[in-house]
Amino acid sequence: MGRKWHLLVDTQGFVLKVVVSAANVSDPAGGRLVLAALDLFGPELPRLTHLWADAAYSGTFADELRAQQGWTVEIVKRLQEQPPQVFQVQPHRWIVERTFGGWGGFRRLAKDFEYHLESSEALIYASMSHLLLRRLSRIAHASSSPAG
Repeated sequence: MGRKWHLLVDTQGFVLKVVVSAANVSDPAGGRLVLAALDLFGPELPRLTHLWADAAYSGTFADELRAQQGWTVEIVKRLQEQPPQVFQVQPHRWIVERTFGGWGGFRRLAKDFEYHLESSEALIYASMSHLLLRRLSRIAHASSSPAG
């Protein structure tokens, strides 16, 4: 049984919403699951107006976002001059990839150990809370230390 993680992250890579699904769920269908989960809590992202998305989310899904949410959607595609076997950082796509990479330090997220999809989602939120608190403590420590 495979899993797929459908993420909505901010520009810093922090998870705003995650939905874990079976691997056979398409990316646009997973994106719809994320939007449906957001609607459960009302207008929780009032400042969200622009999305960067993978090419898998282009087409009708991007059109639905524009029509239903009023968001602008920018599809970040592979650079034309880039051969498929050569890695090159692409604008905005590295943010989500960095989020996935940050989970490697958490034992329970390093591999797919969880039986229930909800457990996987909960562990992702817990790990992101840990990363956020660690960043905040560094900022607080840096601002409280004497200059000089």
